[in-house]
Amino acid sequence: MDAATLTYDTLRFEYEDFPETKEPVWILGRKYSVFTEKEEILLDVTSRLWFTYRKNFPAIGGTGPTSDTGWGCMLRCGQMIFAQALVCRHLGRDWRWIKGKRQMDNYFNVLNAFIDKKDSYYSIHQIAQMGVGEGKSIGQWYGPNTVAQVLRKLATFDTWSSLAVHIAMDNTVVMEEIRRLCQSNVPCAGAAACPALESDVLYNGCPEDVGLRERLSPWKPLVLLIPLRLGLTEINEAYIETLKHCFMMPQSLGVIGGKPNSAHYFIGYVGEELIYLDPHTTQPAVEPSDSGCLPDESFHCQHPPCRMNIAELDPSIAVGFFCNTEADFNDWCQQIKKLSLVRGALPMFELVERQPSHFSNPDVLNLTPDSSDADRLERFFDSEDEDFEILSL
Repeated sequence: MDAATLTYDTLRFEYEDFPETKEPVWILGRKYSVFTEKEEILLDVTSRLWFTYRKNFPAIGGTGPTSDTGWGCMLRCGQMIFAQALVCRHLGRDWRWIKGKRQMDNYFNVLNAFIDKKDSYYSIHQIAQMGVGEGKSIGQWYGPNTVAQVLRKLATFDTWSSLAVHIAMDNTVVMEEIRRLCQSNVPCAGAAACPALESDVLYNGCPEDVGLRERLSPWKPLVLLIPLRLGLTEINEAYIETLKHCFMMPQSLGVIGGKPNSAHYFIGYVGEELIYLDPHTTQPAVEPSDSGCLPDESFHCQHPPCRMNIAELDPSIAVGFFCNTEADFNDWCQQIKKLSLVRGALPMFELVERQPSHFSNPDVLNLTPDSSDADRLERFFDSEDEDFEILSL
């Protein structure tokens, strides 16, 4: 059997079902019981978009790689966390994927935005080529901060989703900065509140005539990504409870991280184990059928998800949240403030009202980055560039 076409099951050998435990299972802000809601848990997991290594897609840049096996795992995890934001934006958190059931057009609009071709907004091609501006060669491994920075830049071209993407710098979330980013009069196009028409023609993952139906909205939906380092070589136990609470928030998009040079998309936890989707499976690239239909079963993980002990997590991660409305953001801020009062939960980042004077503005778009802030964070957050010196006082 060709190693590049091994199925997920043959790579992982077997999958353990969820443990029979009284501990609740948390999946992206939803609480479940293993005893009474196991089917609901698996359906929620299966409904997440699952992006893995692919082979035989069009060459990146025309002459580059035709597969991302061995180097694209963090790029695929970035796609998964961002796809979850688009699902929440256009379909809602309660949306579910059921095998064989016809899905609404907006679902395929979202999926098309990630297909492996050069003109899809968030394709492996776009991420890899935009990463060159962040100092990454095509085919080079990314850390969580790099993929977050690249996705922020790519999102500016996605007028259908019209997202405000904020990367929190220096372990600090500045509320004033985010409100300024989100509260301008912005176009609302193709979102759940403005559904696409059944007759829309798809182009690059969105309706081609989207510009004709723009409406003004007082709040631009927010994707908040927070690159963090929770220890030197292993996660500091003091952060574990705080990290768990992030999965309990309804605004949760999950976490991207994993082990050194092996990235995963974490979507929840049970007890002391993180629940994750693993991109380390090579599948053939997907092409639309002759009828124009996109086969989608390989984009959904149809078996129990993987689990790992939270103490094994590499300390370099990025945490994601989605706030569709200003009320969602205000609620998130209140939850973060309350979390700081929980005994035994050390805050992973600081929430402040105004930007400290020494901060630069991370939301100024720079599509030809020179990039002082990004480079500085790259050196600090990306595990492949770690080089620490322990100083004695």
